[in-house]
Amino acid sequence: MSSPAFDITTRLADLVEAAAKEGPQVVTKDGVETAVLVSITEWKRLQPAEGAPLADPLLDPKGPHDIYIPLRGRYSHRPPIKFE
Repeated sequence: MSSPAFDITTRLADLVEAAAKEGPQVVTKDGVETAVLVSITEWKRLQPAEGAPLADPLLDPKGPHDIYIPLRGRYSHRPPIKFE
């Protein structure tokens, strides 16, 4: 019977190899999806460019254009407060 540390190390090595070859691997704990292991290539692809603001993907002409933005209601503006 192998020790628990060896068993975990072996499984982790298999998981890392699968992530590199097959794509993201879901990790569960007690039957509940807990984490995802991705290859370093995929991780770098998912990271925003250095110093790129969050709005860049939304302003990109090739970006998502199917985002529904609800119209503002007629009560969307409050009258200005007058201080005396």
